[in-house]
Amino acid sequence: MSRYLRDGLVINLNSLLIMHIDDINIHRGISRIDSKTTRGWLVRGYKNGNRYSKLFSDGKLGGKEEALEKARIFRNDLRFRLSAIPSKPRCQKIVSHDKRNQTGVLGISKLCKNGKGNKQLGFFSVTWRPVKGKQKCTSFSISKYGEETAFKKAVALRYEKLCEAYGMEIATKIVGKENVEKYIKNTQLEQATYGT
Repeated sequence: MSRYLRDGLVINLNSLLIMHIDDINIHRGISRIDSKTTRGWLVRGYKNGNRYSKLFSDGKLGGKEEALEKARIFRNDLRFRLSAIPSKPRCQKIVSHDKRNQTGVLGISKLCKNGKGNKQLGFFSVTWRPVKGKQKCTSFSISKYGEETAFKKAVALRYEKLCEAYGMEIATKIVGKENVEKYIKNTQLEQATYGT
């Protein structure tokens, strides 16, 4: 954690190291503009998706070096003021489709592995994240349940786990409303009728 002071000094609070801002990066956040109508230094800073900028004109400030010095002072002050603004938490992006997915439901893959005697065993693999940074996975055997039932069970489990983690509305967006209507309701009816 660092604090920028107006005189160009930086105090690193973690190691109590004091150094001059010019020793770190003399032009960080400062760009030179030389066009037909504008000559000067542009200072930019960003925080929470907002851009803060100011132009320091050579003509108004008495030359290129004077404008650069004013730009550095402003940049250091801007960094200090931006560090005082609390950061917004990042929004979690909800991914509801991927062109590489072959099953039509994100988080469910149809895979094969070699069994005894090199016999190909097919299964649907289901993945979900109960909490940030932790991934869980399970599978449903096609030879045990049949392809249609194994897929239904995979969709039902994925939907259930997404509902637990994110709520029903987001889970429906991720799995897809048509898949929820087609597979989840049918599976619930089968369980009620046959007790499977």
